[in-house]
Amino acid sequence: MRDIQREPDTRKVPIDKVGVKNISYPIVVQDKSKLEQHTVARINMYVDLPHHFKGTHMSRFIEILNQYRGEISILSLDTILQEMKERLEASCAHMELEFPYFIEKQAPASGARGLMEYQCRMLGTLGDSADFVLGVTVPVTSLCPCSKEISARGAHNQRSAINVQIRYRDHVWLEDLIEWVESCGSAPVYSLLKREDEKAVTEQAYDNPMFVEDIVRAVTLKLRQQPAIQWFRVECENFESIHNHSAYALVESGTR
Repeated sequence: MRDIQREPDTRKVPIDKVGVKNISYPIVVQDKSKLEQHTVARINMYVDLPHHFKGTHMSRFIEILNQYRGEISILSLDTILQEMKERLEASCAHMELEFPYFIEKQAPASGARGLMEYQCRMLGTLGDSADFVLGVTVPVTSLCPCSKEISARGAHNQRSAINVQIRYRDHVWLEDLIEWVESCGSAPVYSLLKREDEKAVTEQAYDNPMFVEDIVRAVTLKLRQQPAIQWFRVECENFESIHNHSAYALVESGTR
């Protein structure tokens, strides 16, 4: 049967990334307390394409996923990327996974327990060398220091999203990374709070006001204390409650 993808292309334009996006697929994530957690990821898979090939074989990406069904995890990522390079005759392969990860959290006053969801990412690249980035989005509460200073009654606060990406020398647990980041807001966010917990969290935020600049600086100092982390990028977006815009800050630090 004629293989049109492998036919020559005369335009002499190489493609950096070509592949498949937004595949919903089960994966296994290492869990610090329960060894592993099963979740469902949205997966993107790409390879580079030399200028002399017309196209890549899209079906092979799905075949590779099926080949590693039940084994897709951070531990198998390099193996899958190598398989992509070989099967698709590429010099560089990329795999991106975004997935929900759940951690049981205890409310600060009542002790009520609930599952908190965090959106996590794994980004793997294998060319001449391997590269891996771990990412997570951590929601926190932030309370405006300026509002607290100038207001006679209370202060405005908002939900903030802290996006962190890291490269590490030694394994970093998602639970630890989330805990480090979460400690840098005015107060944590919980899935379940009783009235006494709402009082505690509200007062914690009021006693710990932070600008978006304060948050990224606090996360930066926290991550610099972790010898396993060699590079990180931290972004914070405050979804303002009294402004028609978000506040934003970013810090990148370390060596790639």
